[in-house]
Amino acid sequence: MKKRIKEFALSMGVDDMGVAAVPDYKSPRSPDLQTILPGAKSLIVLAYKSLSNLESENMQIAMGGRLDELEFTRSCNYRMARFLDREFKAKAMTVPPSYPLYMSYETKGTLGDISLRHAAVAAGLGNFGRHNLVIHPKMGTRVLFTALITNLDLPSDAPVSERLCTDCNACVENCPAGALNVEGKTDDMKCLKNSQPYGIGSAIRFWAKFAESPTEAQKKMVKDVNFWRLYQAGFIGFQYFCFNCIKSCPVGQ
Repeated sequence: MKKRIKEFALSMGVDDMGVAAVPDYKSPRSPDLQTILPGAKSLIVLAYKSLSNLESENMQIAMGGRLDELEFTRSCNYRMARFLDREFKAKAMTVPPSYPLYMSYETKGTLGDISLRHAAVAAGLGNFGRHNLVIHPKMGTRVLFTALITNLDLPSDAPVSERLCTDCNACVENCPAGALNVEGKTDDMKCLKNSQPYGIGSAIRFWAKFAESPTEAQKKMVKDVNFWRLYQAGFIGFQYFCFNCIKSCPVGQ
């Protein structure tokens, strides 16, 4: 069964696939998978090589590549869910590569309902590097993941035993926000201010200032490039303006 599933995944253009039995998935901050799908037994994790767009200093081009990736990965997730339903009469729920995320003051949109990083490690698709991202044995850090949670009873793939991170600290040195200075921890707020400068925090600050400003100042504010970028982010979704931790990692290049 697992062989047929992987063959279908690769036929869609997915670069790799792994399986994690639910008991092997360990994510300290995520909810019990049974609260998402009662009877869940396995996670099927799909891996995709990132596009070269992330190397560009032109953030419109870099972000455009990420949007292409998100569209393709979501499509593969959907097609896999239909395949599992059609071929095995299985229940399968898709786990997105990014948003939607639970938004609250406590999480600030940084906590996924299912951790794709931990799922990927449990599915034998890599292990954590100094940047706290998953390093794939062949694709290195330039990899995205999606997943499906299913009631199919599938055994976990063997974990990657070899440590893949070279401890070169390139990710730490190239992080403009200093978000990786403490080993084993990513300072989300430092990262978000730099990587998502037009996210919810910037929107709150803009509109709070707008509400307190006189009419003439408000007119100037809506002509400012900052407002135009906030507007664009409002209908595109999260925009990433930094890929340094990914593109600076030498593993897999």
